[in-house]
Amino acid sequence: MISDNEKFNMQVKPNSAFLAELKNKLPEFFDREGNFDLDKFKGQLEEHNINELRGGYQLNFIGKDYARRQAGERPSTVIVPDEEQNNGEGKDSKNLFFTGDNLEVLRHLQNSYAGKVDVIYIDPPYNTGNDDFVYPDSFEYSDEKLKEMFGMDDEQVERLKSIQGKSSHSAWLTFMYPRLVLAKQLLSEKGSILLSIDDNEDANIKLLLDSIFGGINFVAQFIITRSEGGGLAKQAIIGHDYLLVYAKNINKFTPLGRPKDIRGQKITRKGVEYWIETDWLRREFGKYGTLPYEEIERVKGKNKKKEIDAGIDAGNYILIPKKDQHIVGRLRRTDEDTSKFYTINKHLNKNGILDLQRLNLDNIFSYPKPISLIRDFVRGATIKNKTATILDFFAGSSTTADAVMQLNAEDGGNRKFIMVQLPEKTYTTNSDGTEVPTKGGKTAYEAGFRSIDEISRERIRRAATKIKADNGLTLSEDFDGSFKHYRVVNPTKQTLDDIEEFNPDNTDLFNNMLESFSSQELGVVGNATGEQTILTTWLAKDGYPFDADIKKVDFAGYEASLVEDSRLYIINNGWSSESTEALLNKIGTHQITVQTIALFGYSFNVAKLRELENGLNQLDVRINLLKRY
Repeated sequence: MISDNEKFNMQVKPNSAFLAELKNKLPEFFDREGNFDLDKFKGQLEEHNINELRGGYQLNFIGKDYARRQAGERPSTVIVPDEEQNNGEGKDSKNLFFTGDNLEVLRHLQNSYAGKVDVIYIDPPYNTGNDDFVYPDSFEYSDEKLKEMFGMDDEQVERLKSIQGKSSHSAWLTFMYPRLVLAKQLLSEKGSILLSIDDNEDANIKLLLDSIFGGINFVAQFIITRSEGGGLAKQAIIGHDYLLVYAKNINKFTPLGRPKDIRGQKITRKGVEYWIETDWLRREFGKYGTLPYEEIERVKGKNKKKEIDAGIDAGNYILIPKKDQHIVGRLRRTDEDTSKFYTINKHLNKNGILDLQRLNLDNIFSYPKPISLIRDFVRGATIKNKTATILDFFAGSSTTADAVMQLNAEDGGNRKFIMVQLPEKTYTTNSDGTEVPTKGGKTAYEAGFRSIDEISRERIRRAATKIKADNGLTLSEDFDGSFKHYRVVNPTKQTLDDIEEFNPDNTDLFNNMLESFSSQELGVVGNATGEQTILTTWLAKDGYPFDADIKKVDFAGYEASLVEDSRLYIINNGWSSESTEALLNKIGTHQITVQTIALFGYSFNVAKLRELENGLNQLDVRINLLKRY
């Protein structure tokens, strides 16, 4: 598991993520060994008369190759389920909340959510120079390893390491690049990413998004007027932010839509509300815009009359009585009729503060985004997909989750959210062990919140409670006001040392290896066992959703997990010869159907492992055995 990923990461190159995407989209240009055939690719370009781009421009910055490499790495962390939350208030929820480094979370989601996220909204650190951002990576690789990885000399290595702990443009872009690359892979072909930013990095992020998503997939840059006043400004009163929107594939993207301001008469047919549009007649018939139905054939001809009649028969048109005659109106579904967004939108910062005040979370955040901003744009991006999945990997106070729940309450939708938030502490610890609130965390700390992610989750709970109280009986029965919670954490140093020393050929086992992945040993709450942590991490690795069907199957007193009736996970210690015999019997008599068995290598000594391998080889069906370390 961890060691397998580390071995993979040691081989990653700056272009690994790009080549993986290219192989997925254009497999015909790769040979059996996975090498890219550049000559064949160039030949195809020439064959179709496509001129290669030999000039032009691109965005370069210190750390770019390092960031590209990060985008291709696998996670070095594990996913620890919060069993108390997930078996309690979040048991039936389809929403997800991850506590941890968002880069690691995005890596974990690559298999289980690739191409399945419909909308990504993020409000990343703005890099204003006011302590809102410093580059967090500590460059744990040695200088010699960095030289080997990127072909650098001593001076270049020093320049790369100079961005650590800094808030330069290069540091910020190095931070954002791998996260955006991985985010793109999660988006569906019809999906879009919405990103809030201000003047400090607007120009740079536009170039970065162009390079990752392609300039052709740029949708719009919206101006969000956000504040009033500003009389103390040094040069000019900055009263706006930006919101950039990119599509995953502009050819499959549905334009952002606002509910139309319906002014015509409304009618309901078979439970569906329509409005009657008569203005279309003016566009259709020109000066005969108010032409009565009875006069259409005489003025416009038989074909036009037949066309209108067919529309009436199909239920698309309706006759509206007017004196002794009728006017033709076109029926349009109220819930599907939309208008385009205007590029200037007003969403005041103070409303974000009021949103939190209504939940009794006053002064917890300095600049929370107003719900109206995210609600309007998420509605715009999901107006024809009310079961969409929305991801925010800079969750902050979870305004996005609040907005998604409010939208569902308004239109009966079943949108789902995935929130990711770093467990940034609201306090620091002095050398004598006393805790001191951080500069911006005093109110939160005094309110009992020890980290930002705690505030995020509490905001979701309070918002759901308020939505239920405000909407009463009109709220849909399947309204989802909760979430499943997972923590993404690093194994302990002792566990990593044990992994490094482990010899799979030994007859002895590290008896504490499994338990070292429990929430207690990892130092987090949630009451998860080591088996639950490893199983959750592997399910994401193997592409299963977090609500996958899991059945416990007994093999001579040993319980293993059968997932989606196809893959068996053997993780706990205690597998015996009798367990192998029971497994072979259940497979041979078709009591269970297994295509793949994944086992935790540290729970098996060499004798038991070989016994299991030999037994599986004797079966009539071929079963793939994955040994993970």
